[in-house]
Order: sequence, then structure tokens, then C-alpha cells
Amino acid sequence: MRYLLDTDHVSRLLYNHPNIIINAKRYRPAVSIITVQELFNGWVSRANDPKVVDRLPAVYSKLTTTVKYLQTVEILDFTPDADRILKQLLKDYPELRKNRVQKDMRIAGIALSIGATVVTCNQRDFEQVPELKIVDWTIDSRF
Repeated sequence: MRYLLDTDHVSRLLYNHPNIIINAKRYRPAVSIITVQELFNGWVSRANDPKVVDRLPAVYSKLTTTVKYLQTVEILDFTPDADRILKQLLKDYPELRKNRVQKDMRIAGIALSIGATVVTCNQRDFEQVPELKIVDWTIDSRF
């Protein structure tokens, strides 16, 4: 079984969530290029936020940790097959077109295109995708 970490799980992994660390070592999950985008967008926003000017070393240190982690994991691209699946999902299920779930739906398209299980805390949004397998490693380390 292939596992694809959602952004929420990568963030928790980087903050040393024990169950996620156990499972990441056991299953060697991949991350999507969408997750890479979300992680970098978050760090760019934080680094450019005038409110954190006094904490820039810590912000950049966490960005460095993120970059180093991404160098150790397989990053899955948004392929034409994933794009085709995404477009079909959005056509068949109009409720999935909401702006707040667009990146999640791209991750779902990647997962469906390779038969992977999405590892996420975001059950509410990912459960809407038919045939998508999801699991939450924050709850239990035994899978």
C-alpha cells in the first residue's frame, strides 16, 4: 500500500508527532507537489509577516527543517492523469469545486491516479471523494 501525506500530517511530522513518526518510518510515505506548494506558501507568508520580525531566525530555521525533510521523501508530481481525475471529480461532484478544498482535491487526484491512501486529519473534505482511501495517523500508530 502506498501512502500520501496531506499537508497537515507533514506539519505534524515536522513537529515530532510520535504516531506519525512511527508510521512514516514504517511505510515511507510520499508527499505531493501540492503539499510542497502549501508548505512553502505558509513559510513565505510567515517570513514576510511584519509581526514575526523579532522571530525571523526561528521562522527560517523551521523553513530549513522543512526543506531538509522534503529532500528525504518522494515528491509526487501533478500528472496529466491526476489532472484528468481531478477534472472528472469536479464535473461529477460540484460540491468539490469550493475554493477552500481545491488543493485537497488536487491531492486526491494524485492519490487516485496511483492508488494511494491519503494520510490526513481532514476527514471532512477528503471523505467527499468517492473511492478515495483515507487514514489519520494522529489517532493510532497501528495500521
